[in-house]
Amino acid sequence: MPWGPTMSEITSGVNWIAVGSGTVLSFVLGWLWYSPMLFGKAWAKGVGIDLGAAAGMPVTPLVTQLVATFLLAWVIGVTAAQNALLTAFLVIAMVAVFIAANGAFAKKSNQAIGIESGFVVAMGAVMIIMQGII
Repeated sequence: MPWGPTMSEITSGVNWIAVGSGTVLSFVLGWLWYSPMLFGKAWAKGVGIDLGAAAGMPVTPLVTQLVATFLLAWVIGVTAAQNALLTAFLVIAMVAVFIAANGAFAKKSNQAIGIESGFVVAMGAVMIIMQGII
C-alpha cells in the first residue's frame, strides 16, 4: 500500500476547467483586492510598504502567488471530486489562520492581517463556486 494518495487519486474526476477558472478568477480577485480601489492602501500601510514605490512588476511574488493559487484550486477540485467539500473549508480555514499567525509574527497591523486572511477566504469561495457552476 502506498504511503499517500496516488496521482490518479488527486487527478481523477477533477474538473480542470473549474480549477483553471478558479485560478484565473482568484488571481484577478487578488489584483482587485490589493488595489487602491479596495484594500490596497490599508494593506500597504499595515505592512509598512509604499504601493507607488515599486519600480516594476514584482515578478517572483506574482509567479509564486499564481502557483499557490493554482494549488489551492486543485485541492478544492480534488475535494469536490471526492464529495468532500467540507475538507476544503478546513483547508481554507487552516491557510487563513497560518497567514494570520505569520502576519502576527511579522508584526503586521491587525487590519493587514485581516485583509490577507480574508483574501484566502474569498479565493476559496470563488474556487468552490466555480466547482459548483462549471
